[in-house]
Amino acid sequence: MIPLTALEMLVGIKKQIIHTIHNENFWLGGNKMAQARVLNEKELKLLLLYVNTRKYAARDRAMICMSYYAGMRIGEIAATKVSDVLALDGGIKEELRLTAAQTKGKRGRVVMLSEKLRKELQAYLLQRFGVNSAKEMIAVSYTEAINSALFVTQKNKETGFTANGASWHMHQLYKQAGLDGCSSHSGRRSFLTTLSARAVPLKVMMELAGHRQAQTTMRYVDVTTDMRRAAVELL
Repeated sequence: MIPLTALEMLVGIKKQIIHTIHNENFWLGGNKMAQARVLNEKELKLLLLYVNTRKYAARDRAMICMSYYAGMRIGEIAATKVSDVLALDGGIKEELRLTAAQTKGKRGRVVMLSEKLRKELQAYLLQRFGVNSAKEMIAVSYTEAINSALFVTQKNKETGFTANGASWHMHQLYKQAGLDGCSSHSGRRSFLTTLSARAVPLKVMMELAGHRQAQTTMRYVDVTTDMRRAAVELL
């Protein structure tokens, strides 16, 4: 017979999953990927300004930027470890190599980390480990912390967020910042929409998103007012 505490834990996890799925379907009319709101640059700045007022600002900024500047899925963000991003010199790697276990589709992929994103990750890790420079981060490579989750919580300092927990947390950030209609897919959609607006080739977009089919990538792209305006100006 399952002990009461374990049974309560299982029931709690089930309720959390059902609650998350129900709410994301409610927020986005049952099609969260296709309809998650795409944020423009001003709205992203507004979101980050709000996050700056919170207790775990460096962590939350880095999570948001992983979504917006690298197009990562929320499950991938939750599954990333410190060792995936921390370089031998204490800086941040230019590429994040996800294993099949960390990503979707049963195959690994490479995520490109821009300079802007690397700065956010560096700032977060310096704050998390209480050091002042990248050189001091080298010592972390020789501790058990290197194998811990990149984004930890107060309750889970080793395993960090679950995918569902990160999804719920991201929604709360949007909601409290006054940005309705957003979900954990908003950053990924904004990432691909921005690349499309800047005429990045579809093949490159597919590689960056980790997609095999072009139609999958295009479902993430939103045709914005600015894109329509720019199109007619070409005539």
